[in-house]
Amino acid sequence: MGVRGFTTASSVTRDRLALALAPALTPDGPVASPSFFHGFATEPQVVARGLLSLADITATRYFKYTPTTQRDPVLTAHGDRLRAEVFSACNSVYARLDLLDSGLDGGEVAYGTTNVDIGMATRRALASVGRDELFHLDVGLHGLTVATPSAAAAERRVEMPDRWVPALGNVAEMHRRLARVFTLDRAAARTLLTSIPAATAAPSAGWLTPTAAGFRIAPRRTDRAVHVSGLHRLSALRRLLPHVTGLTVYGPADGEPGAPAFEVELPHARLLLGITKEAWRGFSGEGSLLSALAGPDVSDHAALVSALLAFEPVIDIERLRRESGLTTAEVESGLAVLAASGRVGWDVHEHAHFHREMPDDPERAVRDNPRVRAARRLVAHRLVEPGTEPGEWLVHAGTRSEPATYSVRAADGDFRCTCTWQLTGGGDRGACKHVLAVQILMEEIR
Repeated sequence: MGVRGFTTASSVTRDRLALALAPALTPDGPVASPSFFHGFATEPQVVARGLLSLADITATRYFKYTPTTQRDPVLTAHGDRLRAEVFSACNSVYARLDLLDSGLDGGEVAYGTTNVDIGMATRRALASVGRDELFHLDVGLHGLTVATPSAAAAERRVEMPDRWVPALGNVAEMHRRLARVFTLDRAAARTLLTSIPAATAAPSAGWLTPTAAGFRIAPRRTDRAVHVSGLHRLSALRRLLPHVTGLTVYGPADGEPGAPAFEVELPHARLLLGITKEAWRGFSGEGSLLSALAGPDVSDHAALVSALLAFEPVIDIERLRRESGLTTAEVESGLAVLAASGRVGWDVHEHAHFHREMPDDPERAVRDNPRVRAARRLVAHRLVEPGTEPGEWLVHAGTRSEPATYSVRAADGDFRCTCTWQLTGGGDRGACKHVLAVQILMEEIR
C-alpha cells in the first residue's frame, strides 16, 4: 500500500486496547490519522488472542520452519465488522479474523482499509489480557497519544510484503471455488486443535475425515474427507482453544487434494485459516486468476465495478449488474481484476465477495502476472494460429535460436498444452502462457 508509516504504536493496559493504524483509504479518500472504532469489546480475550494468532502466523515461515520478522496485518472496517488479514512469512498460510458488530459495543464501526500495528511489545501485552467485563477498544487515533514533531523521526514504516497483493487475489479465487464439507461441534473442534502439531514439527499430511465420534486423520481418501498437507500450519489456531465453539472445514468440490480452509467459530468472531496445497507453495504464485485476467475488456469492467464499491462486507452482484449496465459475467470478470489488485476478497462463510481498498493501480493485475503479459505478446505478434484438427491451436514460442511450437487443445472449456509446464503438473497453478494466448485470441474472434 505504498511507503507509509505508523506515527504511534499500539498499546495495551489492563482495561484498554488501542490499535495504531497507518494512513487509510476510506470512502472520503486518503485519511492520515484514521479512527475505525471507539467503544468496548464484549469478548476481550477473543480479540486479543485472535490478533495474537495473526501475529504468530505472519512471523512464521512454516516451510523449513524459521521464525522471522513481524508484518503488519491489513485491516478493513466494513461498518458492521472489522476484518484483519495476514499471510505467513512463507506465504503458504492465509488468515483472517472477523470481529463482528455483536461483539463491538458503544460505538460505530467506520469504513476503510489500512494496516494495523501489532509489534512485539503489543504482542507481549496482548498475552496478558483477561476476561474483564469492561474492556475499552480503540481502533485508530482516538485512543492513542499522537507523536510530537520531535518524535516524528521515530515513525515506523509499514511492513507489508508486495507479494501480499497478488496473494490476496489468488486466495479470493481459490476460496470462491471451495465447498463446505463438514462442521465439527465444540468438543470435536477443540480435540482437533489440541492434536495439531507445533509449528516446528516436521510436515505431515492426511485426510481429515468426519466420524460419529468427531474426526480422524486417515491415510486414504474416504467420503467427505479433506486432504491436509502440512498439519503444523494450523498450529496458530491453538491460541483460541478455550473460546472455540465449532470448526467448519472447506475443501475442493471434487474432493481432490487442494487448498483447504478452516473456519473457527468464536463468540462474536470468526477466524479463517487457509493453506496452500503443499507447504512449499505460496499463495502469490498460485495463478488462480490468470484466465480471468486474459480477457480483452476485463479492465474496463473492473473500472465500472470499482466505482460502485463502498467497503461492503458482502458485495451484491445483482446490484452491481443493475447499476453498471454490465452482464453478470462481466461483473464477475471485473471483480476478478479487482481481486488480483487486492481490492476484493472472498468470504467462505457468507459465500460472497467483500470489498477492501488498495491504492488504484489499473496495470497492477497484469504486471503481477507475467504469464498474462507473455500471452498478450504472443497474440500481438500473431504467433497463435488454428491447427489442423478440430479444437487445436498452434502457439509458436521459444526463442530465435531455439524456436518451439506447442499444441493447445480446447474442448468444453478445458485447455491442454504440450509444454513442459503443463506436462509436469504446473497446470494446477494456473494456465500456461500458451493456453492464455489461445483464450485471448478466441475471445477476440468470437
